[in-house]
Amino acid sequence: MIRALPLLLIILSCTQPAWAGSPEPLVPSDYHDFTFVADPQVSPDGEHIAFVRRVIDEKRRNRDAAIWMVPADGSRSSKLFTGGVLDRHPRFSPDGKQIAFLRTDNGDTQVHLISVDGGEARAVTEIKQGSISEFTWLGDGRHLVLTLNIDPDVDDPTRDAEEDDEPQADVKIYSRQLYRSETQGWLDERRRTLWLLDSKNGELQHLAGNPEWNYNNPTVSPDGRYLAFNADRSGTEYDGGFNQDIYLLDLDSREERKLATPAGRSTSPLFSPDGRQIAFSYQSDRYRPMELHRIDIDGNGHEVLHDGMDLSVAQAWWPEGFDLPLFRADYRGSHPLMRLHDDGSSEVILGDGAVTDGINFAANGRTVALLIENETRLPELHVTDTRDFEPRRLTGFNDSLLESRYLGELERFSFEVNDGMTVDAFLLRPRGFDEGRQWPLVLNFRGGPAGMWGHRWFHEFQMMAGAGYAVLFTNYRGSTGYGFDFQAAVHQDYGGVDYHDNIQALDEALERFDWINEDRLFLTGGSHGGFLTNWITTQTDRFRAAVTQRSVSNWISEAGTQAYVPAMMNAEFGGTIWENYEYYWNRSPLKYADRVTTPTLIIHSTDDQITPIGQGQEWFYALINNDVETELAVFEGEGHGLSRAGTPVNLVKRLELILEWFERHDG
Repeated sequence: MIRALPLLLIILSCTQPAWAGSPEPLVPSDYHDFTFVADPQVSPDGEHIAFVRRVIDEKRRNRDAAIWMVPADGSRSSKLFTGGVLDRHPRFSPDGKQIAFLRTDNGDTQVHLISVDGGEARAVTEIKQGSISEFTWLGDGRHLVLTLNIDPDVDDPTRDAEEDDEPQADVKIYSRQLYRSETQGWLDERRRTLWLLDSKNGELQHLAGNPEWNYNNPTVSPDGRYLAFNADRSGTEYDGGFNQDIYLLDLDSREERKLATPAGRSTSPLFSPDGRQIAFSYQSDRYRPMELHRIDIDGNGHEVLHDGMDLSVAQAWWPEGFDLPLFRADYRGSHPLMRLHDDGSSEVILGDGAVTDGINFAANGRTVALLIENETRLPELHVTDTRDFEPRRLTGFNDSLLESRYLGELERFSFEVNDGMTVDAFLLRPRGFDEGRQWPLVLNFRGGPAGMWGHRWFHEFQMMAGAGYAVLFTNYRGSTGYGFDFQAAVHQDYGGVDYHDNIQALDEALERFDWINEDRLFLTGGSHGGFLTNWITTQTDRFRAAVTQRSVSNWISEAGTQAYVPAMMNAEFGGTIWENYEYYWNRSPLKYADRVTTPTLIIHSTDDQITPIGQGQEWFYALINNDVETELAVFEGEGHGLSRAGTPVNLVKRLELILEWFERHDG
């Protein structure tokens, strides 16, 4: 049950913006002028906030990053604090006098320290083997716990790796199910290991590491005695295992013990303010809800705080002064901060109609820094107080650009589907909208199928609207944010409820908005949305053109070539290819490719490990072979995340290709 608090809900510039009538559209090249704000961190006294500011470099191939600082009371504007071109991950020391951060220079990443009063930063690590992924301060203000991705057999990361004089073949041999990933590519022996760093002299001590597993989500207890983390020590982590357990490492004795969490996947440990309890995320199986649990650090007193049936907890915090954790969740198109009650119910306390992210609490639990965005505003830094949760905006890096562009707001409408569930759809009207005219529409499919779209900044939608298209999308069954039963409805039904919900959303929109021209319909989507784009063009010819991105065309070849282990694919499809061949093939667009007549642009990337480029190649082969007007755009060196985190010049080119394809077929 969700209990709303209308007096605490905030207006986050969700009313029609003053610049909405501007004739200037947001165009793909505007992306190069965006400023991206991330990772806000509040000083222990709550008086200052450090954050990362990213901009596109002049060559448009990288994103420069620096740490900025701003007073939490907003008395002065934010200012540049570090001078590197790739500085990130700022963390205040417990006494608030220093900031540790990561700096990358010529490909070399090290931990640096700088006084909060400014001055020159100094490197406190000399890592030559492995890479630093994260770190956290201990309470003594001198030591930090580092997570290094490194071969666990390396006993001194500060030494150069030994070179073998004998020529070595360029080969890797794999026997485990998990042998590559989207972020790391083809895997090697590196694992996430824990090290203790003395920031005074740079001395490193090995805390924990093992060639069979990884140490994940390390967090330090308030008294500095324990380090909690989660790990899979079942021996199946690289063979499809779903197990994770919570461990406590005594930093004095270096002894480890496992907490008595239930069988399944327990992750993201979070200490209570008094250090006596740990909250953690829990799933009993891959297709069960994400729950929030609590357990005493002595292993007793285990209880379920939230069963995950109405909301899926994305992230939790347990600040000083709160008896229960606060959490962020997907919620009907928004990503608000929520409060948990003893009876398991919850309430929105900040961020309805928007997305909250990067939430960070001061040591006293009062001052909170966070990012807030919605469909008309990029993420900007805000600050609030836990006494009222009324946010104040501290940055406006993108205001000048956005105030000169047309930006539309989402209109939500709902409809009932065949099992009685209610599905939300969202519509964005085109620039220069006139109800007396007929307008084209783009049906855009969300990936996933888990996840959720809604009140988040998404330049792609605004650029399509700026080009004169209405944009429609739906959080179809399978999406998070609408309860577990809703999310589970798509399980083993790809091309079923996900397809029907999107088509019904389109039909509902055509009935509600008579200004949509049903003869000028277009469609696009990426990942699972790319699969749906392919699938729908095999089922109907009502669209003028389609753009399918990082798609799946053949579930049989996808199963054997993508980065996920066989156990995951078997769970998705109810068995192996040999056990359930008909389902794999019957839900593959490739089977029905000879029915397609829709002109199709295929966008794929060479280094995509989630939907490998062969999926796009097979679809290109099939459509070309069946005389469908088709083009294949291949982005060299890009991965599955091209549309969000790709090389800027490539990301922009992708947007231009989509709009050009639609314009070409809108005659």
